[in-house]
Amino acid sequence: MAHSTGGMNISRESGAKSYNGYIMLLVILALLALCAWTLSSGFPPQGAARDEKLAFVGTAIGSLLVVILVASGFFMLQPNQAAVITLFGEYRGSERTEGLRWVWPWMMRKKLSARANNIHSERVKVNDLRGNPIEIACNVVWRVRDTAQASFDVDDFREFVNIQIEAGLRTIGSRYPYDDIEHDETTLRGGADIINPELQAELNERLEVAGIVVDEAGLTHLAYAPEIAGAMLRRQQADAVIAARAKLVMGAVGMVEDALAKLSQDGIVELDGDRRATMVSNLMVVLCGERDVQPVVNAGTLYQ
Repeated sequence: MAHSTGGMNISRESGAKSYNGYIMLLVILALLALCAWTLSSGFPPQGAARDEKLAFVGTAIGSLLVVILVASGFFMLQPNQAAVITLFGEYRGSERTEGLRWVWPWMMRKKLSARANNIHSERVKVNDLRGNPIEIACNVVWRVRDTAQASFDVDDFREFVNIQIEAGLRTIGSRYPYDDIEHDETTLRGGADIINPELQAELNERLEVAGIVVDEAGLTHLAYAPEIAGAMLRRQQADAVIAARAKLVMGAVGMVEDALAKLSQDGIVELDGDRRATMVSNLMVVLCGERDVQPVVNAGTLYQ
């Protein structure tokens, strides 16, 4: 069955009319036994006329051809397998009942697998949202949902799936930045819970015309392109160092504030402006320095 949408005929799967193959097998065996008994009882006697012998031979050959023709209507389906039935180029339905089936011999049968397929795509080079070239790949689990669409609406549905996976991957890859430490936004590297469902939805929309449904999709490879990988690595390292330094300084400032407040509160030492500045400088050096500090014993005053 086909529907027209926007000038394009879209096929829709419907059930085929087929028969239980085991019952038809018994029928053919009964016909064979009947033909054998008829031919044996009607065998021309010795000295029969030539026309009578020719008629007997013709009947035997005709019966054998009929049996062979009827036997060619058998086909077998395994679990999660379907057969698309056509009659002189016209779609007559799809059969999904597993086991031995039978249709009229002049009806063509094309088997399709309805099992889940797993594809690991090739690495695709694409520019992310910020224009940086990246390499990206994904894993997709798909299956045939509508056998009529897969057979008649696209030329080769497996090749169609491969091409659309690459196209969908390029679309998603260019929609988001690879990574961004400075802003709280969705990225390809850190937003898998958003990127993967969006990739699945994108592929389902693209493959709908072929009767294909995507059950699962997710990124499996993500990296900067080789020509900028070194520069971007240094940038990431610099961003990480800056972020770590900023956090370290903010923590040190808080600790200095607490130390000065504790000294003043307990009356351990009275600090004027200069002494407070010196104390702050020394504490910041101790807390933020990467090397061990050496204590300095001041036997005089601050101003000596």
